[in-house]
Amino acid sequence: MSDKTYATGRRKEATARVWVKPGSGKITVNNKDIVDYFTRPALRMILKQPLAVTETKEKYDVWCTVKGGGQSGQAGAVRHGLAHALARADGTLRPKLKRAGHLTRDARVVERKKYGQPKARKNFQFSKR
Repeated sequence: MSDKTYATGRRKEATARVWVKPGSGKITVNNKDIVDYFTRPALRMILKQPLAVTETKEKYDVWCTVKGGGQSGQAGAVRHGLAHALARADGTLRPKLKRAGHLTRDARVVERKKYGQPKARKNFQFSKR
């Protein structure tokens, strides 16, 4: 295993570049501590899921940059990238991550608005007369 392992994660409109290296469990997102960047505890929990599944919370330092989307999408993108980086860093972790569904990219994105309609799926009220 090399010193650092890199992977990309995506969710909605967000893209995360994630680096993992052996360390004490410090997580940095866009040069900020995880608590300062993701203020909602639920988002921090989502981000840490791959580490919890593989029981490696204190084993790796995580450093990532994330762009695009909102906070929820960014947390999902970091989780996806972190799972891939862990699988690359230690191949024995891959089955656990795959079973938990962390290696699969969630392809759901916002549907585009169609012309002649008020929203993506909403239609104007039909009038027979």
